[in-house]
Amino acid sequence: MTPDEQKRMAAARALEYVEDGMKLGLGTGSTAAHFVDLLGERVAAGLNVLCVPTSEATHAQATGLNIPLTTLDETPALDLTIDGADELDAALNLVKGGGGALLREKIVATASSRMVVIADGSKVVETLGAFDLPVEVVPFGAGATVNQMREIAAGLGCNGEINRRKTADGKPFFTDGGHYIYDCAFGVIPDPVALAAALNMIAGVVETGLFCGIATLAVIAGPDGAKIMEPA
Repeated sequence: MTPDEQKRMAAARALEYVEDGMKLGLGTGSTAAHFVDLLGERVAAGLNVLCVPTSEATHAQATGLNIPLTTLDETPALDLTIDGADELDAALNLVKGGGGALLREKIVATASSRMVVIADGSKVVETLGAFDLPVEVVPFGAGATVNQMREIAAGLGCNGEINRRKTADGKPFFTDGGHYIYDCAFGVIPDPVALAAALNMIAGVVETGLFCGIATLAVIAGPDGAKIMEPA
């Protein structure tokens, strides 16, 4: 079974948590895209849901599948968000933002009663940090912001290159909100809760890709099928 097939398996299992009449948050990324595709099939078959997408890309995908959409201004409280993750540990702390939508993903997830993470088994790690941590930063004064990020991270045992993200063709990457993303190659994040809190105290940091205490469970797919993980 390929990683992509495992992602689709996890997405299909997560559909079991969706009930008629729910208000849903729709994640961003390759695994979340499988969920949106499968949800579109259910909607076409008569499922009644109302959804908030976490990115322009997910918005376009959901619109193309005729999934009813709303906004958090119109529908500020959601029942469930289903989204992928770049890494997750046994406590269901996550690293997200590989697709650049971490701010909207976190806003939608925290507006939801529950968050279900869908992933293939390669995303489960003992300690977060192998995947570069994305941090969303305001363009004004970004150099000073990154210097503070580097100092604060080092004080918490996180050292490594911090580089501004570029697109596949080498152009500067901007989020849907017009911000920069800096990818932090820390390798190991000993205390993700402390690091998230410290980085978020920096004035120029919009948000980090550390999602701590947000996910309620995870559906992890592997060669032996899909399994449920709850916070350790």
